[in-house]
Amino acid sequence: MQATSHSGTRGTPTASRLSFRTGDLDEARQVIGETYYATSIDVLDRTHRLDAVFDVTRLGPLTLGDLRWGADVRMRFGDLGAYHVDVPLSGELTWRQARTSATATARRAAVFQPEGEPTLERWNRDCRLFAVKVEAQDLLRHLEVLLDRPVPAGTRLEPEVDIARGPGLSWSRMVALVVREMDNEHGALAQPLMAARLQDALLTGLLLATGHRYREELDKPVRAVLPGPVKRVVDAIHAHPERPYTTTELAGLGQVGARWLQEGFRRHLGMSPMAYLRDVRMSRVHAELRQADPSLLTVGEAAYRWGFTHLGRFADSYRARFGELPSQTLGAP
Repeated sequence: MQATSHSGTRGTPTASRLSFRTGDLDEARQVIGETYYATSIDVLDRTHRLDAVFDVTRLGPLTLGDLRWGADVRMRFGDLGAYHVDVPLSGELTWRQARTSATATARRAAVFQPEGEPTLERWNRDCRLFAVKVEAQDLLRHLEVLLDRPVPAGTRLEPEVDIARGPGLSWSRMVALVVREMDNEHGALAQPLMAARLQDALLTGLLLATGHRYREELDKPVRAVLPGPVKRVVDAIHAHPERPYTTTELAGLGQVGARWLQEGFRRHLGMSPMAYLRDVRMSRVHAELRQADPSLLTVGEAAYRWGFTHLGRFADSYRARFGELPSQTLGAP
């Protein structure tokens, strides 16, 4: 066994770290239990020798590790008591939790809930991944700060996150930055101010990268500073973006004239009411296509459902917004 560690001063938001390598299964199980969760581990392929390499850092409520086994393994856990994300850099990880089963790859990470006993059915020998543990109460408290209201315990994150593009890609890059900073003893993680900023960025980034019941609310403009008429129209748009609104109808909902509403939206949101409506509709289509089964939904059906009637213009606008055609989003693995 080879292990080294470094810790920041107790009570400061600096990071602590552990580097560990072993060919002994019991030693590896002990370290996983101490840094993450108690587990049972089975080696599935005896033709390859176990060569476990763990580099782990703790940053406040976050535990981030760069992990690989060198052999195919199966791992079984009880309730984690924390949110957890496995981000493969290579290879595949087949897993299940409750009624969900999937395979994590370098394009799609696995997201585990605090409750529900997960099993990693096969962690391939060529699968190196970033393992991110987030204390449940800390993530929910951070969400409450962002929303400025209470959030109930038991809030679920969607079981997978796209790490090939968008917020998921940005978040996985932040994770990689923090993990790679472990070896820099005088770097950002050793500075309390920077460590605290990175911690907050990782928590916020995870909440923006994953799907959950409050996800769309995080995208909304800060409402408290909006004038009453603008706020009423924004609320109406988010409640029913599929409705065939006109500017005059939206002005009526805001109880102001159309000219006032146009100026209010440009001043406070940087776009016209109809442009804001199209933006919300586009986000709804994107979310539906990402989650849909291509055998059960077409791009046209999703576009029409959210108010887009000209598919050619819709496809052009969609590609300009998301960097790919809607058919590519729908067919993504």
